[in-house]
Amino acid sequence: MHHAFEFADNQHGVELSRTPAGYRLHLDETHTVDVRVLAEIDGRLRLNIDGRKIDAIIATRGDEVFIHLDGEAYQLRYRHPLERLAAQHQGGAADGIRAPMPGSVITVAVAAGDSVSRGQTLLTMESMKMETTLVAPRDGVVAAVNFAAGQSFDRDALLLSLESITA
Repeated sequence: MHHAFEFADNQHGVELSRTPAGYRLHLDETHTVDVRVLAEIDGRLRLNIDGRKIDAIIATRGDEVFIHLDGEAYQLRYRHPLERLAAQHQGGAADGIRAPMPGSVITVAVAAGDSVSRGQTLLTMESMKMETTLVAPRDGVVAAVNFAAGQSFDRDALLLSLESITA
């Protein structure tokens, strides 16, 4: 699964998958790094990164992750896929609801022409056996619904679009 973190005002994408022993970071098409997180008796964490053991202290506060590793302190900020896609599309999440990951539509709660309020459920999708409800990022009118229940889509597909409410 793709994750995005901000570190030192730069955005970094990370592909991460689970393995029987822990996790695997996918650096590119051919390079991976195996990672295991081991809890020590004294409460410290030890990372085993490709066989190299590293002591670490990790704490979270909301979307922020604080890591103390090899005598250095790092602060990361997790960015939700919809927030990240909105930034990539110059605020497009306000007008276009894009798929944060590949999946399929379970239910569509609105139709073209419907008025919606910020936070109102638009559709429910499934990806990797996990359901995600996508909500309206602002008040508006549904301009188009591009996928029906049961249809599959790729990551970043335009699922539906909103337009401003006209008086």
